[in-house]
Order: sequence, then C-alpha cells, then structure tokens
Amino acid sequence: MSEKLLDLDTAPHTPPQHRADPTSSSPVVAISGLEVKLTRNGKTETVLHSLDLDIQKGEVLGLVGQSGSGKSVLGLTLMGLLPDRSRPEITGSVSVCGTSVIGASARSMRNLRRNSLGVIFQDPMTSLNPTMTIGHQVLEAAGTKAEALRLLALAGISNPETRYDAFPHQLSGGLRQRVMIAMAVAGSPALIIADEPTTALDVTVQRQVLDLLRELKSQLHCSVLMVTHDLGVAGEISDRIAVMSAGRLVEIGPAATILSSPKHEYTRALLASRISLDTDKSLPLPTFNLGGDEPTVASDEVFDTFVQPPVDAPLSVDVTNVSKTFSVRGKKGANTLRALHDVSLAIADGESVAIVGESGSGKSTLLRIIAGLETADAGVGSISRMKGSRPQMVFQDAGASLTPWLRVDEILRERLVLENVPSSEFAERISESLALVGLGPEILRVHSRDLSGGQRQRVALARAAIVPPSILLCDEPTSALDAWMAATVINLLRRLRKRVGMSMLFVTHDLSVARVIADRIVVMNKGEIVEIGEANQIIHNPQNEYTKKLVAAIPDLTFAEELAS
Repeated sequence: MSEKLLDLDTAPHTPPQHRADPTSSSPVVAISGLEVKLTRNGKTETVLHSLDLDIQKGEVLGLVGQSGSGKSVLGLTLMGLLPDRSRPEITGSVSVCGTSVIGASARSMRNLRRNSLGVIFQDPMTSLNPTMTIGHQVLEAAGTKAEALRLLALAGISNPETRYDAFPHQLSGGLRQRVMIAMAVAGSPALIIADEPTTALDVTVQRQVLDLLRELKSQLHCSVLMVTHDLGVAGEISDRIAVMSAGRLVEIGPAATILSSPKHEYTRALLASRISLDTDKSLPLPTFNLGGDEPTVASDEVFDTFVQPPVDAPLSVDVTNVSKTFSVRGKKGANTLRALHDVSLAIADGESVAIVGESGSGKSTLLRIIAGLETADAGVGSISRMKGSRPQMVFQDAGASLTPWLRVDEILRERLVLENVPSSEFAERISESLALVGLGPEILRVHSRDLSGGQRQRVALARAAIVPPSILLCDEPTSALDAWMAATVINLLRRLRKRVGMSMLFVTHDLSVARVIADRIVVMNKGEIVEIGEANQIIHNPQNEYTKKLVAAIPDLTFAEELAS
C-alpha cells in the first residue's frame, strides 16, 4: 500500500457508542431460521432457506457460492435494502449490531446503516456519482474536509489533496474501490459488508485491497462480511468461511479447514472448478451445476498444448510500433496520457494469445485498436489484419453488448446480413452456431433481456463465431463470473477455437486463466510490452521483475493445508 494506516484512536469525530466494542461477547450479526421469499416476473420463490448464522466481533466471515446461491440477497437483507418491487417476505430472526432487522422501521434501518454499517460494492462506478468529485462524495460521509482527507489517506490513496478534486472517471478501478472503502469506514462501523469488492480488479490491486481490509479490520475492531465467489479471495482474508448453495448454508467452519478438508460435495466441487497455475490445460475444465453435484467434464476431448508457429506462418494480426495518446481534460486544463508506446505484436493464424497486466497497462486499448474501435496515433506504426471476416469482440458484460429488444434469432441473423451470407444458409448457420455453444432451438425466440448471464455470454460467442472471424478479441469475458460459469465459457472458447480454427486475443487480469487459454502470454506495463513468451514459461519461470510481481500476487490456497496439518 502507498500510505501507512493512521491511528484511528485519535479520531475525534466518531461517537464512542457507534464504535465496535472488542470486549463485547454479543455477535455483531445473529441470524436464526431466516427465510426470504421474492417475487420475480410474477412468480414467488424462496431464495433463502432456514438460515442460521452468526458473525462475531472482530471476525472476517467469507461467504462463498455460485451466482444465484443467495449470497448477495443475504447481504441486502442485513442492510434492509431488498428491492420493494420484489415484494420481499422475510421470516425468522435477524439482529445486526443489536437492531432487529425484520419489521424494523425505515428510520431505524437508516440509523443502522448510517451509524453501524459500512458497505463496499463490486462496481464503484455504479456506486459513485459521476458528476461529483470524489472529495465531495467522501465529505458527505466524513462531515469535514479534514476528515475526508484523513479517510482517503487511510484507504491507501497517496496524495489525497491532489485526488480530492478528481472525478470518478479520472481514477483507475483500484483507486475508485479505495474511495468506496474510505466512505465505508467513515464513522468506524461495527460491520463492513463487502459484496464482491475485488472481482474486477487485477491481482496486484486485489492483493492491496485485501491487505487494506485486513488492516482496517484490525484497527477498527470491526467485523467484515466478505461476499465472494472466489475461494482464493475468501482464503486470503477470512477467519471462517460459510458456503451457500441454492439459498442454503451447506457448510461453515475455519477457513483452513474448509479449504483443505471440505465435507460437503458442493464445497469440493467449488474447489475443483477453481482454475490454478497447475490446472491441466490439455483437458476441459471441470464444471458442475447448482445442485452441488460432483465436478464433471462434458467430454473426453483433448486440447493442443503450445506449438511454436513456423517463422513463415500467415498472420491474423501484425501490430508494428503502435502508440496511442489520449487527451485528458481536468480543472487545470488538458493533459496527455500515453496509453501505448511503440507496441509490436504478431499473432499467427490459429494462435491464441493472452494479454495480462494491471489496470492502466494498455491491454484493453491495444485490443480496441486491433478491433478498429480506437485509432492509433497518426504517422507512427501500422496494423495489418488477415483478409476475410472482420475481427469480432466478446465483452465482459454480454448483456450490454446484446440489443435487449431483439430475439436471439434476430441477433444472429444481423451478423449474417453484415457478412453478406446468402439467406438460404441462415437457418443452418444459426442452428450450428447455437449448437456449438451448447444452446438449443428453444432459445431462438427469446429476447436477450430475458436470458440469464450465462446464456447471454453464450449467445455473444455464437454471434462472434457464426461467421468465423479472422481473430476473436475477448476483453475480460470471465472476470465477473463465478468459477463454474468461467470454466464453462473458457471451455466454449477453446472448443470454438479448435473447431473453427480462428485466432484469439484474450485480455485478462487473471494469470491462471491466461495460462489455460493461451499459447503465448504478453505482459504489459505502463503502455509497453515488458515480456512475452510461451504460457507455462511466463507463469512458472518469469524473467521480468514486473511479471514476477504479478505472479506473486495470485491468491494461493496451499497455505490451507499447512494451517490444517
């Protein structure tokens, strides 16, 4: 971290009765027999079943499970923020910091959130007001500018005086998350609820955020509910881990025990589906369903491992000495930001290349330039692409890239029309593309807005591959997915590449994913390529100091076996 944490005992602004009391034996959260029913699309369903759970003073509880397991619903229940449109029906007993949540008045819940709770959400851009400076937003929580500056420094933001007048879009993802943490700890809360706070962050910033939360917990004497689908993140910070599946608590215990000797088959499946630096990249990744089955592999197919392309192999993309400079306007006038500097990269026909690096390293800018969505600086460098079908992009948020009012068949037909495919081939092409990504004809008449997250990503892949592109460009398509869905998407991408024969350029902050999906890995830092090589070599024998730092920051579960032994 860039700043040493300050001594909170000198903070005069916080009333003592709102601070966590480390000597108290009462749990911060006490849940007994909790059931939550929500109404969605006219159908009422139980999303939390007979839940019993405590969080002790000063404890970090990791809450893990797949998407749809009920983790976030539990967090929203504790905060009293379940949406009214879902007509929530809550039974059982829930006490948070001594306040009974079920049936509490709106005023009582506002006081609880203001005085005792701190909240950190996954995407700070949707939580921060884009029209207000970050200083103004922290000031609202802190009360005075001096206290706001203190909190920004406490959250590890260097030179908070200069950052105070910045707007959210002018900060990196890691800095925005630190602003959210500064706001969350204002008032020294007894409980911090962190809902997937590291999901979209690169490994080094993720490690910094986890270290920061650990130190804040120690200084504030507060409890933390860490909601995450990443067992590595849970293992790094948690005292205990609670595992949820389909709205039920299936296992809970000390973190080391859960990670090294899980008792429930669902927990074992979660661990088995996690991609590590030693995952066998020649086989499909194991997947499982929400019922908690043992991990299964869809087929016995084998994927090729790295083969060095011949020197004279045709190229899908050839980037030579490309640079990109942005003009950034601030209160003191325009400044220039160098996103890329003299970058060269050649990708052979049929080759898969992953680009890794921290936020702001230039990896997404390079991808967008290759896709034609950004233009490189004029007068320097060049980009040449293989003739044929244009490059296709697959984005992190498939829902934002699919037209919500179009049906699946209309989305796929659009691509065929753009590529001048004869209409007589439409039905066959559409059917083949859906089958390739594991979808059936029953989905053809469904609007994209009515698809699940996994179905949207599959449709996005089907659209990209329905006319095989010269190169498939993937911008963090698995970063926000749980382990099971990420494994499913990665298996699909590898299968598409094998069957269609296309090249792929995959941007990711997850080095474990990069190793599995790529023949070669490109490491970028501050707009430059600092290392490039065969995937296993980059991961297991990095030469550049920056690459070594990235590898060292990856969460490692091997410590659990040592603690449990």
